[in-house]
Amino acid sequence: MIRVEQVALAVMVAAALGGCTRLGLGDGPSFSSTSRAPVSYEPLTPAPTAPVTQGSLQPLPPPPGAPLDPNAPPAPNAQPVQPPPGPVASAAPVDAAKAPNVGRTELLGGWRVATGADNCQLFMNLTSWAGGYRAISKGCASPELQKISAWDLQGKTVTLKGSDGSTVATLVGAGGEKFSGRTSSSQPITLSR
Repeated sequence: MIRVEQVALAVMVAAALGGCTRLGLGDGPSFSSTSRAPVSYEPLTPAPTAPVTQGSLQPLPPPPGAPLDPNAPPAPNAQPVQPPPGPVASAAPVDAAKAPNVGRTELLGGWRVATGADNCQLFMNLTSWAGGYRAISKGCASPELQKISAWDLQGKTVTLKGSDGSTVATLVGAGGEKFSGRTSSSQPITLSR
């Protein structure tokens, strides 16, 4: 009887090993009727790469309807922000005698500045500053507009000034929320919202 038990045990071990190799778990030959060829994979072509460059990102524009922060410092190495198409500086400034009356609080906040090919932003607030009140330009390519740091209102005339007190531009109301005038270099300039 021992012989039968040994044969039965040998058959069970062979069946178990055969099942393992059929499932891919053994190293021995497969007992399946179909033989499989080894699978080989082609290497993938690497994705092309471009050299990595370094630079500064432009600041994000504020979300629509968000108030503009006139006290925020300009971003370092900021590139001029291209505003949506808007008014272009007119060739002739408006006559101050015909200009509408305007108060200081009507000038507060953010404005679009257009002069020549330059379109940028100007922020004005009522913080006292040399020669008037605090102002700051953002995204202006023109060195003349970059130096704006103050503004003042005398009668109907708005004067934009540099940190040294020099006049950068003089404007008068042109109706609605628009001002028109000339820079110190005689370029036409407009402020609009």
